[in-house]
Amino acid sequence: MAIEQDNVDLTQGVEGKDGIWTIRGSETWRGWNGITYKTGMCRQNVGSTKLSMNVATIPPGGVAFAHIHVGFDLMLYILKGRVRHAYGKGLKQVLENQAGDFLYIEPGVPHEVYNMSDSEEVVAVVARSDADEWQHIVPYDPAQDE
Repeated sequence: MAIEQDNVDLTQGVEGKDGIWTIRGSETWRGWNGITYKTGMCRQNVGSTKLSMNVATIPPGGVAFAHIHVGFDLMLYILKGRVRHAYGKGLKQVLENQAGDFLYIEPGVPHEVYNMSDSEEVVAVVARSDADEWQHIVPYDPAQDE
């Protein structure tokens, strides 16, 4: 079961010395917007000032509801599964991706992510040009652009 991000000590399991930090086999999972995350690296646990990174899992049939990344870039590498992105104004554009694909999402692009499988999870490495992970993500209502 995923725990909301505010209830997790993100420094637990972090090793660091002389400017190099390590998290070995992160087992702590956190939840946000229908996705679970392995605890990765961010401002709160390694002091990063410009980046955050973790591993995201979308359960079978799961959805990461429509949202916008405000002022930061996001890159993904899909390790497992297939996703469909509805994106752009009114979420009218569609793109499908699968394991082995890299994705880049520009700041400000509305998008919603669907796991296309009813039996297999999606697992992806997520990197952001924002050290604070989810603090600069806002919900998006596609009806506002109708």
